Amino acid sequence: MCFLKYSAIRIVLAFFLLLTISQIKAQKTIKNEVDVVIIGGGAGGTSAAIQAARMGVNVLIIEHSPWLGGMLSAAGVSAIDGNHEMPSGLWGEFRNNLYNYYGGRENVATGWVSHTLFEPHVANKIFQEMASIPGLQIAFNAKYKKVLKSESGWIIFYEQDKKNKTVETKILIDGSETGDILPLVEADYRLGMDSREDTGEKQAPEMENKIVQDITSVVILEDIGSEHKSTKGLLKKPNNYDPKEFSCCCAKKAEGIFQEIGDCQQMLNYGKLPNNKYMINWPNCGNDYYLNWPELTEKEYGLKVKEAKDYSLRFVYFIQNDLGFRNLRLANEFPTRDQMPFILYHREGRRVKGKVFLTTDHLENPYNYNLYKTGIAVGDYPIDHHHKKNPSAPKIDFINIKIPSYSIPLGTLIPQEVENFIVAEKNISVSNIVNGTTRLQPVVLGIGQAAGTLAAISVKKNKTPSKVSVREVQNELIQSNAYLLPFIDVKVEDSAFASIQRVGVSGILKGYGVPYKWANQTWFYPNQIVSEFELKKGLLPYYEKIEKIHASGKGVTLKFILEVIQIIRPGISMDDIEKNWKEWGIDQNFQENLEFNRKTISIIIDKILNPFDIEIDLQGNFR
Repeated sequence: MCFLKYSAIRIVLAFFLLLTISQIKAQKTIKNEVDVVIIGGGAGGTSAAIQAARMGVNVLIIEHSPWLGGMLSAAGVSAIDGNHEMPSGLWGEFRNNLYNYYGGRENVATGWVSHTLFEPHVANKIFQEMASIPGLQIAFNAKYKKVLKSESGWIIFYEQDKKNKTVETKILIDGSETGDILPLVEADYRLGMDSREDTGEKQAPEMENKIVQDITSVVILEDIGSEHKSTKGLLKKPNNYDPKEFSCCCAKKAEGIFQEIGDCQQMLNYGKLPNNKYMINWPNCGNDYYLNWPELTEKEYGLKVKEAKDYSLRFVYFIQNDLGFRNLRLANEFPTRDQMPFILYHREGRRVKGKVFLTTDHLENPYNYNLYKTGIAVGDYPIDHHHKKNPSAPKIDFINIKIPSYSIPLGTLIPQEVENFIVAEKNISVSNIVNGTTRLQPVVLGIGQAAGTLAAISVKKNKTPSKVSVREVQNELIQSNAYLLPFIDVKVEDSAFASIQRVGVSGILKGYGVPYKWANQTWFYPNQIVSEFELKKGLLPYYEKIEKIHASGKGVTLKFILEVIQIIRPGISMDDIEKNWKEWGIDQNFQENLEFNRKTISIIIDKILNPFDIEIDLQGNFR
């Protein structure tokens, strides 16, 4: 009996001891509460945070490095691919900041792979300045540990400065480079190459596989001048060095962009940066590296990162010695022990299974589907995959899959099942093939800006992201100078930009897409005359009342458009249109028999009828 009593006392004491320990631990855990948490301060995560904070919600970025910008900065991929003619939203703002920093656009057009090249540390500096706004907190050098679902959103446990921290939030955004948060929140995702049966893409392999694109451990070199005879900074010959690994890096190739390579200096000039620096991110017998990262543990991944870095350093040794560029040394670009970037350049990761699944069919023939009506970001780069370092990869001619410039649907950012969770990086709901173009920096910046917009509206309206109005997200993006559709010939500065974008996603006047080299295009042709038939056809899905109007192939005049408008909006008169003509910024004269162009018609339709106000769902169909 005494023994039982003694045991009971021990149990009670042990309980209180455990309770005390948990209370002590709780006191050591720093708690926080914000509207939106973004795990990953890369291109998409940073863009999402800036946009959401500007819209007045409280945001926290949890970033494992001390830099913002991800692939543009921390990975060293500081040459922009695509969207040169479409400086959409925060991408355009970032580029203008680069122009200001370097003294003009001509000073960043230093390498032939891109119109915009820059030093990675400058990208980080600019992003941190852009992110210095009220309501935006950044936890640098922080590592997330656990993510839990709560009744009102999410609880994230992370570590920073050897301190355990907890933050509660309504909206969680995955801004990681490889979609790391998807399995933590139990969101379904795709990884590797999709099967033809899954995507319906004729170019896809018959069977799915888990093969991902080659990664790159980017290196930044600096030209110290040929007059320097010092050997300081020259790499020692690496173990197991074999120059045959890189012997074809300067060889002229009769394919794609590399057919222009004539000598090794031209190879280096591919990624020439301002201030006599060079980005070594060379895919042709260069420092691309196959890394089967999805199958690795954290410890194994760390070892493979070192292997990838060593491979790039062997390439640098080859450049310095076998090619004779002894004037090139590792630049002091990154505050790291090895002078290498903080992270590897991952071209793809896990891709969420979203409300919308974007495939090559949607890119090739956008107007055969309604998804373009839900557009929130744009891209013009071709479908570019890197698989040369993995002999097991199926031989697919990705670069010759011809697509025009394109728009990304809002539904690709929203998971099928998991609520209050948004993706904002290369982890959107696209096929493996499509990822070859949506992965590029300006596109990801646009995706991030849309994710931040969606999150902010969700918080403000107290709605889950899947219930937020597509048109409300789009309108906010337009006000932030973002493109919804990739109309190359209608710039943000144009007084009709907003009207043309809204009419464009309404489908009333469509663009004309053209696959074009390394910068695909879609033209709106704002000065082209609109026929009566074209306008009637575009308006009919919205206004069945105009069915009986006779429409010819002649150009639209004031008489015809007023006839259309008065059926839809009976109270509108010719005087109403005339008195607003100049205020609306219409360039054409107000003349009764003048045939109007697409720009003028877009403004009139937008200002008077406003079909953009008619709600659609995530598939682009009327609600």
